[in-house]
Amino acid sequence: MKRIINRRSKVIGSCGFRLTLLAFHLALLLGNIHQVCAEEYFNPALLSLDKQELAGTDLSVFEQDGPQAPGQYRVDLYLNNEMVESLEIDFQLQKDQDGKQTLLPCLSTGMLEGLGVKSGLIPSTKDDTQCVNLTQIIPLASTDFNFSQQRLNLSIPQAGLNAQARGYVSPDKLDQGISALLLNYSFSGSNSRISDSSAQDSSNYYLNLRSGLNAGAWRLRNYSTWNRDSDGNDKWDSINTYVQRDIIPLKSQLVIGDSYSSSDMFDSVPFRGVQVASDDDMLPDSMRGYSPVVRGIANTNAQITIHQNGYQIYQSYVPPGAFEITDLFSTTSSGDLTVTVKEADGTEQNFTVPYAAVPVLQREGRFKYSITGGEYRSSNSDVDKKAFGQLTAIYGLPWNTTIYGGTQIASNQYQSLLFGLGKNMGTIGALSIDVTDSNASLKDQSSQQGQSWRVRYNKNFVETGTNFALAGYRYSTSGFYTLQETLNSYTGNYEVGNSFYDHKKSRSELMLSQHLGKVTGSLSVSLINEDYWNDRRNTQSASIGYSNNWNSISYGMNYTYSKNSADSNGDKTNNTDQIFSLNISVPLDRWLSNSYANYSLSSSRHGKTTNTVGLGGTALENNNLSYNVSQGYTSQGEGSSGNAGVDYRGRYGRVNAGYSNDSNMQRLNYGLEGGVLVHSDGITLSQSLGETVALVKAPDADDVGVTNNTGVRTDWRGYAVVPYMTPYRKNVVTLDTSSFADDVDMTIASQMLTPTRGAVVRAEYNTNVGQRMLITLLQKDNLPVPFGAVVAVMGDKKSQAGIVGENGQVFMTGMEAKGQLKVKWGNSSSEQCSVGYNNTQDTPETGIYMLNTVCE
Repeated sequence: MKRIINRRSKVIGSCGFRLTLLAFHLALLLGNIHQVCAEEYFNPALLSLDKQELAGTDLSVFEQDGPQAPGQYRVDLYLNNEMVESLEIDFQLQKDQDGKQTLLPCLSTGMLEGLGVKSGLIPSTKDDTQCVNLTQIIPLASTDFNFSQQRLNLSIPQAGLNAQARGYVSPDKLDQGISALLLNYSFSGSNSRISDSSAQDSSNYYLNLRSGLNAGAWRLRNYSTWNRDSDGNDKWDSINTYVQRDIIPLKSQLVIGDSYSSSDMFDSVPFRGVQVASDDDMLPDSMRGYSPVVRGIANTNAQITIHQNGYQIYQSYVPPGAFEITDLFSTTSSGDLTVTVKEADGTEQNFTVPYAAVPVLQREGRFKYSITGGEYRSSNSDVDKKAFGQLTAIYGLPWNTTIYGGTQIASNQYQSLLFGLGKNMGTIGALSIDVTDSNASLKDQSSQQGQSWRVRYNKNFVETGTNFALAGYRYSTSGFYTLQETLNSYTGNYEVGNSFYDHKKSRSELMLSQHLGKVTGSLSVSLINEDYWNDRRNTQSASIGYSNNWNSISYGMNYTYSKNSADSNGDKTNNTDQIFSLNISVPLDRWLSNSYANYSLSSSRHGKTTNTVGLGGTALENNNLSYNVSQGYTSQGEGSSGNAGVDYRGRYGRVNAGYSNDSNMQRLNYGLEGGVLVHSDGITLSQSLGETVALVKAPDADDVGVTNNTGVRTDWRGYAVVPYMTPYRKNVVTLDTSSFADDVDMTIASQMLTPTRGAVVRAEYNTNVGQRMLITLLQKDNLPVPFGAVVAVMGDKKSQAGIVGENGQVFMTGMEAKGQLKVKWGNSSSEQCSVGYNNTQDTPETGIYMLNTVCE
C-alpha cells in the first residue's frame, strides 16, 4: 500500500510537522503559530486511475494503514495465549490509545463473565449484551485482532481473573447434544472344515448389539448379544440396561439400572439399582489425579517455573506475596518437583517439592465419593438376588496425605468397613495402607469374621531410571470374605466348605521397569503370587521382558513362568509352563509404503516351538485398508500353518475377512460392524459409535472427509458421524478442505464442541454448493462497477454476497447456473443496478467460470 508524502517540505520538530520558511514568517507576522502533524494515509483514488469508478463508494475506512471494514467476524478467541472457543463477535471502528481508527471487539458483560473476569471489575449494565471497553475496566489488559488469521487475542492479568484451573470449561459451555437413537452392531462368523473325515464341519455366528436413546441430558442404553453355536443352538442375552445422566454441579454421574459399583476400594460388584458417583472426567486435566500443592513467597512480580525429571511442566506469573499452585497436571511417573522463582530484578530462588503417587492419592481438598444401592446381579442365574449397599469416600488432606474409607452392607448376610491412609513421602516414595473388617453369614449358617490388610508402594528412581510401577501386598485372615464371595454362597448348588477353601489368603505383586538408555532399550519385570487358605491351591507367575529399537527396527524378548497348583480330590496337582518369545518388526517403507515384515518365535518348556514370518501394512489413500499374511511352522508334528486377513474401514462401517489353516482344519472368518444414528434430519450410517459422538451436518457436501478420522466421510446428503469424542473437553471437528468438490465452499471448516458424557453433539457447517464464478461487471457506459460495491444474489436464501474488486471483478461461490444479481455502491438509484446471468459453459479445468456482463 503506497503512502502519499510531500517530500518538498522541510521537517521541523520531533512530531514531524512541515512548514516552509515563508509560511513560518507569515505565522510570526500574524502572531500565531499552529503546530500540525500530518498523518500518512492511503488515498482510495489509487485503487483506480479512473476516478469515476469510485464515485459514490464510501471507502474511507481504508484511508489509514491497518483498518478493515467493521462488522461481524467469526474468530478464534484466545485468552492469555490459550484457545477458548470459536464464535462470532461484532467489531466496531473505534480510536485506540494512540488515537488511530482500529477494529475493536464488542465484548459484552456476559462474555467477560464467561471468560472468568472478576465480577467486581465488570460494570453493571441493564443489558448483558452491552459492549464493554476491556482496556478501561482492567489495567494492563489489551485486545489484538489478527485479521488475516481471524484470531482475537485477549490479554488479561491474572489479578483480573477468577482463580480457575487450567483447562477449565464453564458449565454453560457444555453441550448435552441432540435427541437421537443410536445403534452399534458387530457381527462375526466362521466356517470351519475339519481335516479328519470322521469329524463334522462347524459354523459359528455372533451378534453384538448396543442400542440407546438420548433425550436432553438423559441416556438410555442396552447391551444385548445373540450367538449360534456349531450345533445350531441360538441364544439371546440382554446383558444390561440402564439410564444415565450427569449431575454437573456435583461433578457426578447418576446411573439407574444395571451397572457395576466403584472399584476404588472394594472389588467391583454387579448390581441392579441406583448409583451416584464422582466422575473425574468432569474435572479439568490440571485437576485430575494427584499432584502436590506448590507453595512459596514472591518478593516482586515473579515468574514461576517447575521442572520434573529435567522437563519443564509448568510456568506462570504471580504478584508479590504468598502464592500456591494447585493446578499442576498429574504425571504418571514419580520424581521431585524443582521450583524456580525468578524475581523482577533477575534474582532467583529455588526449592524442591517431593513427589510420588499411588492410585488412591488425591489432590489437597479433592473429595471423591460413590453411593450404590440395589440388588446383587450375578452372572449365575442360580444365585439369589440379595439387596446390598456400598458407600466410599476419599479426601485429599494437606501435607500430601489422603484419607479414605468405605462400607458394604447386605442386610444380615454381610457387613464390612474399610479405612485407609495414603501418603506422598517424597524421596522415599508413595505408600498407602488400608484395612478391611468383615462379618459374613454364609448359606450354611456359619458366621465368619476377619480382616484384610493391603499395602501399595510406588517409587521412581530418577538417577537410575528405575520405576516401581506398583508394589502391593494383601493379607486376609481365614475368616475374611468379600461381598461377592458371601453372596455367591446363596445358590442352590452350594457345597459346605467350598467358600473356605477357595478364597484367597494373600496376594503379592511387584511390577518394575528399568530404562537402560537411549541406545540399550528398556527392561520390565512382573512377579505375582497368590495363596489360598486351601493349602493345595497356589498361583505363581513371573515375566521378564526386554524391548529396543535400532534404525527403525523394533525387537523384543520375553520370558514367562507360570505355576498353578490345584486341589484334585484332596491331592495337590501342579501345572507349570515356561514360554520364551522373540519378536522382530522391520519397516518396508523404502520398497512398499506403510508396510512392515515381522518374525516371531515362541518356545515352551515342553519343547514345542513355533516360528512365524509375516507381512502387513495399510493401503489406499487414507490408509483405510489394513492387511496381513503370515506363514508358520510348529514342531512336534503339528506342521505348518498359515493366516491371511484384510480389514477395511469406510464411512458406513468396517468389514473384515480372513482365512487360516493348519494340519487339523481350515477356517474362513468374516465380520461386519458399524453404527446407525437416527436424528431429526434422518438416518446416518457410520463406523462403530463410541460413548460420545458428533453428527456432522454439511448440507449437500457429499464425500467430504473429516481430518484425523480414518474413513469418516459425509454421505450423499452431507452428513457424517465422528465416532469418538472426549466428554467435558474441547473437541475440534475439522472438515478436510482438500476433499471438497469444485462446487463446494464454506466459510468455516472447523467447529469446537464440548460434549457431555454420552451426548450426540451437532457440528453444523454453512455450505455454499454451486458454481464458482469470476464475474466482470460493467456499467452502461462500459466503465467497471465501482470498487467496493456489494453484489448479492436476488432471491437467495443463503444471503450470498461479494465485494467488487479492481476492474469490476467479483468472485462468487455457490452460484446457480442461472440467476439475478443486485449490485449496490450507494443509496441513490443511480448507484445501484441489477443484471441477469445464464451460464451455459462447460466445466473448466480450474472449476471457475469466467463471465462478463453489463449491469443496468
